[in-house]
Amino acid sequence: MQRTYELIFIVRPDMAEEDLDKLISTLESQVGTSHGAVKSVERMGKRRLAYEVRGFQDGTYILLTVDGGGEMIHELERRLRVTEPVIKFLTVRIDEEQKRLEKVKKIRESRRKTSTAATAAAAASEPAAGDAAPATA
Repeated sequence: MQRTYELIFIVRPDMAEEDLDKLISTLESQVGTSHGAVKSVERMGKRRLAYEVRGFQDGTYILLTVDGGGEMIHELERRLRVTEPVIKFLTVRIDEEQKRLEKVKKIRESRRKTSTAATAAAAASEPAAGDAAPATA
């Protein structure tokens, strides 16, 4: 079953750019061989860590968004676990969250349409200020 995952990992801040490119391309090729697809790769840059991890205060963050199955994710996590420059990683399944957000958007759109229609109907039923009948005393 194809699901959507976000995989964020942090590598050592002193890792060379070409080594980082090689690591990312290796992960992308692994996704391809597992019949998955890489939706996006976002290099978030070097940032300060919240706490010291393996003696590092800083790390380079990379976010991968992938489509695939659970076996593919297990293999990617295994590779990240044994790759020495990777300090930390986290995988989150986001397809259920995307479905929930789409449902909320549809509900908001329907509410917006009904409120707009009600406002237009109320404005049409009220007479204009110049159309009012003169008051007799």
